[in-house]
Amino acid sequence: MPLFDVYPLFDVTPVRGQGVYVYDDQGQRYLDFYGGHAVISIGHAHPQYVQRLSEQVQRLGFYSNSVHHPLQREVAQKLGKLSGCEDYQLFLCNSGAEAVENALKMASFETGKRKVIAFRHGFHGRTSAAVNVTDKPSIQAPINQTFPTEFHPLNEWSGVAESLSKGDVCAVIIEGIQGIGGVHVPDPSFLVELARLCKQHGAVLILDEIQSGFGRSGRFFAYQYAPIEPDIITMAKGMGNGFPVGGVLLHPRFRAKHGMLGSTFGGNHLACAAVLAVLDILAAEDLLNNARTQGDYLQSSLRNIHQVKAVRGRGLMIGLEMDHPVAELRKWLLYQEHTFTGSAADPNVLRLLPPLTITPPDIDAFLQSFTHAMDTMYLDEAQKLTV
Repeated sequence: MPLFDVYPLFDVTPVRGQGVYVYDDQGQRYLDFYGGHAVISIGHAHPQYVQRLSEQVQRLGFYSNSVHHPLQREVAQKLGKLSGCEDYQLFLCNSGAEAVENALKMASFETGKRKVIAFRHGFHGRTSAAVNVTDKPSIQAPINQTFPTEFHPLNEWSGVAESLSKGDVCAVIIEGIQGIGGVHVPDPSFLVELARLCKQHGAVLILDEIQSGFGRSGRFFAYQYAPIEPDIITMAKGMGNGFPVGGVLLHPRFRAKHGMLGSTFGGNHLACAAVLAVLDILAAEDLLNNARTQGDYLQSSLRNIHQVKAVRGRGLMIGLEMDHPVAELRKWLLYQEHTFTGSAADPNVLRLLPPLTITPPDIDAFLQSFTHAMDTMYLDEAQKLTV
């Protein structure tokens, strides 16, 4: 039986990982500056993570959410303490798209409204409601168009203010940092005004921290660079370091009724073990501070490379804007320099999302590979022009 064709595949078969490196089936080592879509937060095969999951699967891999589950309460307690969101309520699910679905559902339950405001270049997932608030018509089928959505430019609040003033908006959803859209950062002042307008007009403010959360920006959540308190926060990716898990944080004013939300696999024992390991390692190894420190070093170094047009992002969520498409550069980095990097919806943007455990020598190794690739490719182009 053939697999459904989803992505164009690179000719590499990773079979194991260690720290910031992965190894293919030929024994070749690759520097991982992409983390499998920002999923690898604490590095590959972290011993504490491996031990926690191994011990849990030997005890109990799964039972339903119809019984007491102490690990879920432990996750909620540690997550609240480390994130600073101790008053929020936690709903556990399986993925980022599922988190967005449930966030939008809770916003609609709360307000009784259907209209949503989202932002240009935003990406929130591929399930029905999530894709409806994603600014990518090519992945939206007719059945996905389930409620009216307006898309506004990021960091421009006048149009948003006008729409909210009509009083028919259920929710405003915004990424802490736009990832797939090209690593665009909301201005703190914009987030403050957005939060004020939502409160004034009775709309729910949803912060999508699926890619930018769990320390990637140098804060636990990227929105925390602004003094705001979102109504709902969605999480996934780095939350489980590769184990499928997602979550929704709900402001204490939300009141749940049995049957409003539910999930068979959400918050299962193995998922909780993975999240607990990630939280413990983030705290013990001070990885939020490491993301800020190493991110500053990496970004400042990249700004000194003359071929790079712009460097955007916070912490270890970085977008490099070039003056040409980066597809061939990514291939060169992968096949010649043995380095994984990411793309974006903008064909001229290279995304860098390394594990938060990255060290200065790892960054220096990347910078050497990157500059060598750029110099070689530009040299080749210059030689062609002179022939």
